[in-house]
Amino acid sequence: MSAGARPSLGRIALNAAAGLSLLYILLPLIFVTWLAFFRQEIPSFPPEGYSLKWFAAAANNQPFINGFLLSLKVGVAATLLGLLVGVPASLALVRHRIVLGPLFNTLLLMPLVMPGIVLGTAIYVFQIETEIATGLPVMGSQGGLIAAHTLVVIPWVVRLVTASLVGFDRTIEEAAQNLGAGPFTTFRRVTLPSIRPGIVAAGLFGFVTSFGNLEMSLFLVGPGRTTLPIAILQYLEWKIDPTVAAASLIQIVLIAVAMIVTDRYVKLSRVV
Repeated sequence: MSAGARPSLGRIALNAAAGLSLLYILLPLIFVTWLAFFRQEIPSFPPEGYSLKWFAAAANNQPFINGFLLSLKVGVAATLLGLLVGVPASLALVRHRIVLGPLFNTLLLMPLVMPGIVLGTAIYVFQIETEIATGLPVMGSQGGLIAAHTLVVIPWVVRLVTASLVGFDRTIEEAAQNLGAGPFTTFRRVTLPSIRPGIVAAGLFGFVTSFGNLEMSLFLVGPGRTTLPIAILQYLEWKIDPTVAAASLIQIVLIAVAMIVTDRYVKLSRVV
């Protein structure tokens, strides 16, 4: 009887550990959601009441609006550039035997594991040296910020597109070529639709990473250019009302809706 009870106890312990881990991950989200509806300006527990006024305050905050627009522009541009670089790189690494291929793969994934402060410092020094050597106004420019954000998008593209390519049956491509399709037609009509979930997932995760980047952006923004995470950080230096929680909740809802809609059409669960 004890032997039969051991698996049950083990499963209970495993489920309890998983539940606690999930609660630990979701706890900040729960508190931010709750705080966004507090009525009082200075958060205190228990709350004095609930209100939606902080959502209006966040929507009418001009630094938040400007930061949102800049983050949106930088995120979209960095995502497109990351896809243009990452998809061919993934095809080359998976389909061809490249000398030092594992090294190149590691280098492409490096920004994903490197601390944001270290990456921001390195890019900051690089842009200063580039500006000194070439005279081009790189430091503090929107182009320099987009180029830096592209670096944090590329690892997501390489990782997810490579996963799609590894699971792809190449006999389908061979069948298309045997029927007379050229390399470009085969890629456009056969390969691309098959790896589309990986590309869409890479674009989505890359955009979210770029949009929410704080550490690296702190080193690279110029005068008059403030991304939304930096605008929120600057707001917190002077006020601690629930406006920031409301703005954060709006971002969470928008990202969640985008992921749900995207998953409905391309089935992200097949890739991630």
